[in-house]
Amino acid sequence: MRRKIVAGNWKMNNDLPRTQGLITDLKNAKKTSDAEVMIAPAYVNLYHAFEELRESDIEVIAQNMHFAENGAYTGEVSADMLKSVGISTVILGHSERRAYYNETDADLAKKVDMALSKKMEVVFCFGEELKDRQAGNHEAVVKSQIKNALFHLDADALKHIILAYEPVWAIGTGETATPEQAQEMHKAIRKMIADKYGDDTADNISILYGGSVKPNNAQEIFSNPDVDGGLIGGASLKADDFFAIVNAI
Repeated sequence: MRRKIVAGNWKMNNDLPRTQGLITDLKNAKKTSDAEVMIAPAYVNLYHAFEELRESDIEVIAQNMHFAENGAYTGEVSADMLKSVGISTVILGHSERRAYYNETDADLAKKVDMALSKKMEVVFCFGEELKDRQAGNHEAVVKSQIKNALFHLDADALKHIILAYEPVWAIGTGETATPEQAQEMHKAIRKMIADKYGDDTADNISILYGGSVKPNNAQEIFSNPDVDGGLIGGASLKADDFFAIVNAI
């Protein structure tokens, strides 16, 4: 059975006091689903979050990392640095990294390789822009992003990848792909994986949806057979909203 996962990406939000407060609220929240729960605080608060949640079933993950092991990369963070503070999962390829920091598929392939070489798990993000959707090229764009960054891996390596489809036009805009649109894309992604790696690999890889998921639409989105959870942005900054989404699976 595929893993059900809800991951909260806090982005550049929450200083240390706000992080502490939100973590306290998360620890007090009532979980009624069997979904795995992850949160991605800012770099400077990762160790504190890890220590606070060490005894809980909430995993603390990173929002990004560099593809180099070390070196003259001012302001960057390596896989070894993350692992040294208890972090073993990292988000890579988020649309904001692609858009604002010009991360390419080639860059992401190197980041994925580095993460896997350090025995880390990867939440790999991809998705089309509005112009791609309007032109009917959305599946081609998504498939290209996946192929270019991941298809050099073997099936065993893919076991350490969680896919996260995030239509760029639905991130932080209040717009959300309809449940039918989400299912259509997730199904196409799973078929692409099956064509390359076989049905067993495709059936076991988790594919999350990200893009303005809220408590009032989560259940409808998550009810689709190929949607295995969510990568949550704004709604993950309030414990009640986040756990309402977690419990919608």
